[in-house]
Amino acid sequence: MAFKRFSLLLSLRITLIVLLALSSAWLLITPGYHATQILLLLMLAIGVWETTKFVGKTNAELKRFLDAVRYGEFTQRFDYHQFGSGFEQLGEAFTELMQRFLQEREQQEQQLRHFKAMVEHVPIPLISLHSDGRLSQWNNSARRLFGPTQVSKVDDLHQFGPELAEHWQKLQPGQRQLCSFDADGMPQQLLVFATEITLAGQREKLLSVLDIGSELDSAQLQAWQDLVRVLTHEIMNSITPVASLAATAAELSDDLSSKTIDLPIKQELDDIHDSIATVARRSHSLMQFVSSYRRLTRLPAPHRQTVDLATLFSQLQHMACQDWADKGLVLHQQIQPEGLSVNADQHMLEQVLLNLLKNAEQALQEKRQGQVWLKATTNRRGHVVIEVADDGPGISAEQLDKIFVPFFTTKRDGSGVGLALTRQVMIAHGGQVKAVNRSEGGACFSLTF
Repeated sequence: MAFKRFSLLLSLRITLIVLLALSSAWLLITPGYHATQILLLLMLAIGVWETTKFVGKTNAELKRFLDAVRYGEFTQRFDYHQFGSGFEQLGEAFTELMQRFLQEREQQEQQLRHFKAMVEHVPIPLISLHSDGRLSQWNNSARRLFGPTQVSKVDDLHQFGPELAEHWQKLQPGQRQLCSFDADGMPQQLLVFATEITLAGQREKLLSVLDIGSELDSAQLQAWQDLVRVLTHEIMNSITPVASLAATAAELSDDLSSKTIDLPIKQELDDIHDSIATVARRSHSLMQFVSSYRRLTRLPAPHRQTVDLATLFSQLQHMACQDWADKGLVLHQQIQPEGLSVNADQHMLEQVLLNLLKNAEQALQEKRQGQVWLKATTNRRGHVVIEVADDGPGISAEQLDKIFVPFFTTKRDGSGVGLALTRQVMIAHGGQVKAVNRSEGGACFSLTF
């Protein structure tokens, strides 16, 4: 309707201009009408000007509408009442379109914010590798994975493992790979999935990263517990009657030997008693050894509480280091920052640190002046780290990867329980234990919570 009226008004204006032009032309060849001729020419000029203004005003408003659509300025309004040209319906149509565009944009922005919030809170790190070597971190999980380290290029991944960048770049869409990831000294096992997406004509590889280290540790720990449970059950069932019978036989042989007068027979009975006593003693030792491993299968869930490390270190020094001065050993304590605490089971943590201090003491038993360091600090990710280090001979490379395995021990009278139990306690706390050789000499055990 508005466009029909626009055509009608434009046609009337053009018709009027044509009539004025024809009249002016007729008066030019007819003498005596100079005043009328001037008036008609003036009216013709006004008509042309008004028609140009009429069309130009419409074009300007149409251009304003198109510019608003182009630049997304959907808050503009189109009110043509002041034009008096019957364009009210057109203005209302333009305004309605603007409102619809605005609603569509608001819905899209709301959906985008919703998707961004979902991606930000997904517990799986999402990372993009671009063809030009750039790396994008899409959510909080990805940023937590890299911690405070600035990672914006694929080459920056070398800080977390010498082969990490190569593995991620070679990973093809649809494939997955298990990778090692070193996060501030804490080794992690990552399962990486790859897919390919195209944005604005540019292809990029999207990686979703799963930290399965805790699951692997838990599965391995459960396997060891099941094995130890079966072994201890079978060994105890077999050795208990042997130990009992050997002890009884030793008592009988000793009693019989005391009643025998014949010297040769008495000597033979004594030999038999010694042999049976050895069997009984070794059986009893084996039972104690097996009983110690039952601790690995009966570890209770940690009762967490806030543990002040300064107080704990003071208690440890009192319990474990009273005779160290006589042995030439010195304990150095360091807590940074002061007042540092950890949320852990105090009894379990105390037992773990006592065992590590005892191991350090035994490692220095052949050294006249030995030093042990008990430190607590936080790493760059804000995790509490407790270290027990010594300046002893260190740990051989062959043994370094085995010392946390149950049954493995480097001591003649060791059971292989202590460090295995330490690892189990740290897994129960959601942390890690790591052993390394110090560059200055000696070993360092770190507990990261």
